[in-house]
Amino acid sequence: MEPVLLVEDKPELRAMLRKALERAAYTVEEAPDGSAAIDKVRSRRYLLVLSDLKLPGHSGIDVLREAKRVEPTLPVILVTAYGSVEEAVTAMKEGAFDFIQKPVDLDHLKLLLDRATKQQELLRENLLLREEYAARYGFPRIVGEDAAMKEASQMTQRVAATDSTVLLLGESGTGKELFARAIHHLSPRAEHPFVALNCAAIPEGLVENELFGHERGAYTGAGARKIGKLELAHRGTLFLDEIGELPLAIQSKLLRVLEEKRFERVGGTQEIGVSVRILTATNRDLRAAVAEKAFRDDLYFRIAAVPITIPPLRDRGDDVLLLAEHFLEKFRREFRKPALALTESARARLRSYAWPGNVRELQNSIERAAILASGQEIDADALQLPAAKPAPEELPDGMLAEQFLWEGPLEEVSQRAVAHVERFKIQNALRESKWNKTRAAEKLGVSYKTLLTKIRSLGVEN
Repeated sequence: MEPVLLVEDKPELRAMLRKALERAAYTVEEAPDGSAAIDKVRSRRYLLVLSDLKLPGHSGIDVLREAKRVEPTLPVILVTAYGSVEEAVTAMKEGAFDFIQKPVDLDHLKLLLDRATKQQELLRENLLLREEYAARYGFPRIVGEDAAMKEASQMTQRVAATDSTVLLLGESGTGKELFARAIHHLSPRAEHPFVALNCAAIPEGLVENELFGHERGAYTGAGARKIGKLELAHRGTLFLDEIGELPLAIQSKLLRVLEEKRFERVGGTQEIGVSVRILTATNRDLRAAVAEKAFRDDLYFRIAAVPITIPPLRDRGDDVLLLAEHFLEKFRREFRKPALALTESARARLRSYAWPGNVRELQNSIERAAILASGQEIDADALQLPAAKPAPEELPDGMLAEQFLWEGPLEEVSQRAVAHVERFKIQNALRESKWNKTRAAEKLGVSYKTLLTKIRSLGVEN
């Protein structure tokens, strides 16, 4: 949990308030005057600010104004002396959460703190989806309105304040590392390193070396000590992507780190203590891997304390259009093409495509189209997406090779296959054109009359 910033120039009162806050389970940082408080609110995040109104140098009102400038939702409670209620009311008009008079009633103060922290939680709801917080806290914005994405975002915010292990589940390209970075940046470890290791990108024989490091002389060619990713992430977060590819021998060593917070470098004999939060991600079915003895069950249950599933792009509805506009705005600035826009045909193509590469594929497609665009529009062809192909479950009955009816004369069998292909192509063109038959005919390269005839003969329906 983020600390409370306590601003009070009198050491005795500051010590008394600190003890009261710590008894109420708050972490506390102190500032002896307004100038120090302003420096602190500029440098890190706080749960709330509790400040005396009368301070040497900058006043409590100055602290309030700077806190609200840096983070508009940050609650500020002011402590006032008897007779300065009018100043406190002025502070309330400038955005103070509340004020409390001296001598401080500690029970009343605790109630105010509880109310302020609950309000802060409500104001931060879905903050991962809000651009101003992404800019403020330095992590990429998670764009989306889909219900499953909002649920993943809310769970990310809830788990970030803890030190629990998190298992991020989802297909390749869905943004698992983005969520891992968000968890880190929202956690108490945010001021410390975020270190990522892709377990699938490193040869099996080198994974242990990358993760734990080695001592000089550990093997031929090890001329100097190497610090591993685990040690580099001390006091911060280690993100292990594609954890399902981790060799079994290394899995047991990782389990020890999770349970004992200790490890040894390759070739070393000295145990090294480490304080690190471990986040993991996979696109594999780890339960199946456990059943096949390809993944340790004890490690699985340890890393899957909090599983968060990130949905594939094809299941996120109109999020594909929100993301496309988000990336296009980025590339407008980068390539200095401020008027660049997606046509209706491009938007329809984006919406109908299955996106096997998910968000990563979408970003690459928009970037390529933005670079190659010679005018101010990006149409469907400029996206250069592969032609739509039916998934096995989308094929008409009998279309699968093992089910296709091959009996009969050549012409009859050929007509049967052509009818299957035409039905799929026409249905797909109509969906992309939102059932506008004129646009669908243009897309298919046939006349409007021909399209109507085929729709009737093939029994294609909306």
